[in-house]
Amino acid sequence: MNTFGRKFRVSVFGESHGELIGVVIDGVPAGLELSEEDFEKDILRRKSGAKGTTPRIEADRPAIVSGVYEGHTTGAPLTVTFTNGNTHSSDYSLFAAMPRPGHADLTAAFRWDDCQDPRGGGHFSGRLTLPVVAAGVVAKKILADATMLDQTPCRTVDARIIELGGIPADEASRGCDHMPEAWRKAIDDAVTEGDSLGAVVECVVPDVDPGYGEPFWDSVESCIAHAVFAIPGVRGIEFGDGFRASGMKGSEHNDPIGEDGRPLKNGAGGINGGITNGAPVVFRVAFKPTSSIRKAQKTFNFSTGEMDVLEVPGRHDACFALRAPVVVEAVTAIVLADMVLLK
Repeated sequence: MNTFGRKFRVSVFGESHGELIGVVIDGVPAGLELSEEDFEKDILRRKSGAKGTTPRIEADRPAIVSGVYEGHTTGAPLTVTFTNGNTHSSDYSLFAAMPRPGHADLTAAFRWDDCQDPRGGGHFSGRLTLPVVAAGVVAKKILADATMLDQTPCRTVDARIIELGGIPADEASRGCDHMPEAWRKAIDDAVTEGDSLGAVVECVVPDVDPGYGEPFWDSVESCIAHAVFAIPGVRGIEFGDGFRASGMKGSEHNDPIGEDGRPLKNGAGGINGGITNGAPVVFRVAFKPTSSIRKAQKTFNFSTGEMDVLEVPGRHDACFALRAPVVVEAVTAIVLADMVLLK
């Protein structure tokens, strides 16, 4: 349930309002330079506090508790933990009687006979993407470490929001941290209405070597999709031309092969037959709007046995996808690191 990977194995643990959360990574090669400072950049990209994100601010300081000695990985399982401090558990007492629409409150109760931790969403919370990001930092280091693998299979994994609330990014915001004014207004309007927004994140791996992946069950698309759907709130994924390919002709979608053996265009998103073809791996991920909203929703009250009106209290993102690009990068790097170490 909590572990992904065959050689590079990632296990997450903890609950949103528990004492701590963390990740155990098995299969990390010995000798990789790693310190707690290495996690800072990606952790800050996921951090809340900006426009449209939850006001719950945590320190998010990583503690490496095993697998590193004198600044290098030892080859033993690597464990990184994060303390939870800023929790308002009383905000969630209402949801036992009135599970939130769109959330795992009810399905978790079905699955574990009401024994789950409901505070902050428990183990289903987006808070658990923090240790996933930490695992992604380690995976990115493995992919970029040419001396360790006698090659550099992938130097960069880059993700960004290309559409928010149905509004595409404008040209001025592409490739930079600038938020389009239309997005700002959409977020402000959603906050005022007590509602939320979804978004589309595009991920590009521009320099991945050809030859990674397997046909069928362990295709690159299968493994990336598996990992991406572990991110809370994901509703869809498409590679290359994606769903548009269904309306194209073969002559339009096919990628001619150049003299260097690599595609001249990239309708396939860098993958043929489940195996990387030398072109950039390109895919897009659809995130739903945040389910916890102040706007009144009619839903069932299990205490009264009648339909009732729910207005969700607490601190929630108006658009949690704003913090998702670095999480998408992390799961992509985890998949590729696993494939590289297996090859």
